Amino acid sequence: MSISQFLSLSTHVVLLISTSVLLIICLFFLIECTAALFAIASSHRTDQWQDTKVTVLVPAHNEEVVIRDTLEKLISALKPQDRVIVIADNCHDATAEIARSVGATVIERQDAICKGKGYALDYGLRFIESEPPDVVVIIDADCTVDPDAIAQLSECAIATNRPVQATYLMLRPKNSHSSKDLISQFSIIIKNLVRPLGSSRLKMPCLLYGTGMAFPWSVIRSVNLASGHIVEDLKLGLDLTIAGHKPLFCPAAEVTGYLPQQLQAAKSQRTRWEHGLLQTMQIYVPLLVKEAIYQKRLDLLVTALDLCVPPLSLLVITWSVLMTLALIFGILAGAWIPAIIIVCSGFCFLLSILLSWRYFAHQDLNLYQILALPFYLFWKIPIYLKFIFLPEKTWIRTERDKA
Repeated sequence: MSISQFLSLSTHVVLLISTSVLLIICLFFLIECTAALFAIASSHRTDQWQDTKVTVLVPAHNEEVVIRDTLEKLISALKPQDRVIVIADNCHDATAEIARSVGATVIERQDAICKGKGYALDYGLRFIESEPPDVVVIIDADCTVDPDAIAQLSECAIATNRPVQATYLMLRPKNSHSSKDLISQFSIIIKNLVRPLGSSRLKMPCLLYGTGMAFPWSVIRSVNLASGHIVEDLKLGLDLTIAGHKPLFCPAAEVTGYLPQQLQAAKSQRTRWEHGLLQTMQIYVPLLVKEAIYQKRLDLLVTALDLCVPPLSLLVITWSVLMTLALIFGILAGAWIPAIIIVCSGFCFLLSILLSWRYFAHQDLNLYQILALPFYLFWKIPIYLKFIFLPEKTWIRTERDKA
């Protein structure tokens, strides 16, 4: 075999493997989005809610701009025996004072070395462990909680003895009509609503998204939260899934936030999210596969597949690169199987997007606005290049928009 033939064969094998992996990911994505259309709303509401003791933990780092509104709406939805505890973590503003003024219990933490939401939550859990509640709910300081969400989450957690994730959506900034913000909002609808709906329909665990999470006390104390991981919520959900505490999606409970209005804040937030996701994929996909074999659990394999679905923009970029390479190889070597596979992947991806848009987002996003996706990709490319050369490794708080 000549060198040129060897290189041609090697290229063919690499393309076949790469395009086949992408096809599996896109097919799984399509299955999730299709299953979401047939999801059945279930309710765990019982009379237990009135007797349940709930503690809401609100980790907060310099949140004076937003925390009053969050707490006022949150406290009004609680029962007399419930309480809200704000962990003022490394704050240098009026966060603690504002939280106390609206009736929350405030604990303050200063640690210049152990920074991050995971450490703050661990501090809060240790504060309440002498009188533990039935359920712990975690809410970010910049979120709006639906009045019935805490009841829905708590009762679901009690009824199933499992972690529970609310529907967490992020809306575009007020008075913003930019295509970038609209597509960002659409991508979050797919990630935080459509895909977990599909997973729940398939009787599989969902991922955790950092806010709107409820845990039975025994479950939350079974894992260690003290971590500076930049996507500590995703890590927590995977650790719990491996341990047998599979998170459950509760679409009826709704928590909303706003995408950052400032470009630099939006870029910082996206960098942390997506670098954290990619780093978690590298560590947890092999771990999930290993544990699936060791524990003989199909749900861990499905969770590994779920984790392999990258952000939509990265999926499009990957598809475009492989499509270009497959076409070039087909023209030069006459081998068209990789190109056929990648076309099938593109069809699965496009159908997934159209189904998600039609049934979950057509009221917010016109179909023609999806054509702005290439410009959105240009905005995201530096984020992925930074991951290759200088990945984000430390937790950085996203700057809040001024009220």
